[in-house]
Amino acid sequence: MTYDLIIIGAGPAGLTAAVYAARYKMKVLVIGEQLGGMSSEAHEICNFSTYKKITGEEFTQKMKEQVENLKVKIVHDSVTSLKKIDSIYNLKTNLKEYSSKKIILAMGSEKRKLELENENKFLGKGVSYCATCDAPFFRNKTVGVVGGSNSALTAALLISKFADKIYIIYRQDRFFRAEKMWVEEVENNDKIKIIFNSNVAELKGDNVLEGVKLDNGEELKLDGLFIEIGSIPSVKLAEDLGIELEGNHIKTDKKQKTNVGGIFAAGDITNNPLKQIITACAEGAIAANSVHLELNSEKNS
Repeated sequence: MTYDLIIIGAGPAGLTAAVYAARYKMKVLVIGEQLGGMSSEAHEICNFSTYKKITGEEFTQKMKEQVENLKVKIVHDSVTSLKKIDSIYNLKTNLKEYSSKKIILAMGSEKRKLELENENKFLGKGVSYCATCDAPFFRNKTVGVVGGSNSALTAALLISKFADKIYIIYRQDRFFRAEKMWVEEVENNDKIKIIFNSNVAELKGDNVLEGVKLDNGEELKLDGLFIEIGSIPSVKLAEDLGIELEGNHIKTDKKQKTNVGGIFAAGDITNNPLKQIITACAEGAIAANSVHLELNSEKNS
């Protein structure tokens, strides 16, 4: 079977593209490693229309239900290669092979690491990249959060529901990237202490994380460390296809087209400067519409 469209990525961009593609009556398949992408890990989503407040997990479930209600299959797998043969794209995953006329790349981003010694060793043993997943494990503990963006501040606020004390460790002298609302909540939380102008230089411990050393020489005893220092776009497939990048992001036009025919891109993976769920959804909708128009044009030519 050859699909009209395969969407690689199951976050807001990919799932929204699937909704639009299904309504255009395309044969569409979604392949993604993490349902909901990074949005599924959000503590609270407060700036998406229709919801005053919703958790990332709840939001992801609602998107999934809508896609499945339209009879679109979501495959939980990883695409390992993507090649064009004649006018058809062939995809290989860890489990199977697929073919499609058009592709939307919506793989999103991966959490950035500190790249410190013992970081991988302590993963799951004190080091975490997901407060939504792991915060409950640190009840009555002392925890550090590295970063100064919305994700770092909301992670600290979530962890404060469980831990006794949280240090936010940030390399700048103020929170200039985070929304003022989150900054105010952090500053008014008695459990949270902010350490500016500092970086984690060393992870300390034997079998589990026991603390960190900062680049100013200060040492903190910690039971856990949550790393929230941004993300890196997942562009390996794009690079393999010769898709043009702008920095580390896929370059697209207003129709979400890339420079490679039949390949579109949407979401955090693109060069759109505003990385938000709502813009990812918008790009997914535009990409699906562009695929629909292109397929119709080819059919009638």
